[in-house]
Amino acid sequence: MPKLNKSGEVFADDWQVQEKEQDLSAEQLSAGKWLVHVKWYLAHKDTVTPSDNLGVWLDSDDEASDLGDAAKLFPVVGVNFPVFSDGRGFSIGRTLRERYGFAGELRALGGFMQDQLFYLQRCGFDAFIIKEDANVESMKQSLRDFSDFYQAAVDQPTPLFRRRLAKQA
Repeated sequence: MPKLNKSGEVFADDWQVQEKEQDLSAEQLSAGKWLVHVKWYLAHKDTVTPSDNLGVWLDSDDEASDLGDAAKLFPVVGVNFPVFSDGRGFSIGRTLRERYGFAGELRALGGFMQDQLFYLQRCGFDAFIIKEDANVESMKQSLRDFSDFYQAAVDQPTPLFRRRLAKQA
């Protein structure tokens, strides 16, 4: 079972990720926690009710607008990073948080690198599926690579120069 690093703490991950082409029956959905692909959810949204055991995931070639305001209905939204060099997932995460007001667990799935954890967190990700052989302590440290930052982001919407000006006033 993969491990979940959630805001610096490690837990066993009990969510199953539906493959893109996999169809799920009502019986399967009721027998566990599922992250279903956004296109599957959109095709079945009239017959499937968002609940505590149902979340969605988006691939890097999906758009945050595919899910849009419906993101708020789910406790968990996952974003897949097929390879570490595909940065579209960063934008998906930030868009879900800032434009669509998603406040649940936003988890990174797939091929992200440890060096990206801090930046994923800045874009609103608060959970990361990590490999069994990962150095957990090192990954926790990566979430605190920097103590301050110049740019505005999900975790600090005010840029440094405005924060400094506010202190002077």
